Amino acid sequence: MDYENLAQAALDAREKSYSPYSNFQVGAALLTKNGKIYTGCNIESAAYSPTNCAERTALFKAVSEGEREFTAIAIAGAPQNGTPQYCYPCGVCRQMLNEFLPQNATVIIVKTATDYKAHTFSELLPFGFGAENLD
Repeated sequence: MDYENLAQAALDAREKSYSPYSNFQVGAALLTKNGKIYTGCNIESAAYSPTNCAERTALFKAVSEGEREFTAIAIAGAPQNGTPQYCYPCGVCRQMLNEFLPQNATVIIVKTATDYKAHTFSELLPFGFGAENLD
């Protein structure tokens, strides 16, 4: 997998962030099993609770287009006009990703296209609750 291309797609998505309240921009790039990339950015609301994270925006776009199998996601976050930092997904996003990502999927946490950390999804959510818990 070309981590740098996926990282750059997340960085590009971050530029589309609508974050006038937190001024914290996040972009995500989700890679399907067949190699297609779906991107998303965080979208805030003055009412706060309807706000949607970049990871879920990318996931919802992909799933709404019929995608169900993913191999990796890259996440890039930074304060608006601030220093890029490693930005990990929130608990809600981890739970939604648990619904679709295999445990060995790669999660790339991006500062720049060449400065990132790669983890397996199971490292980020080792004891996730999923469909198998409902049986």
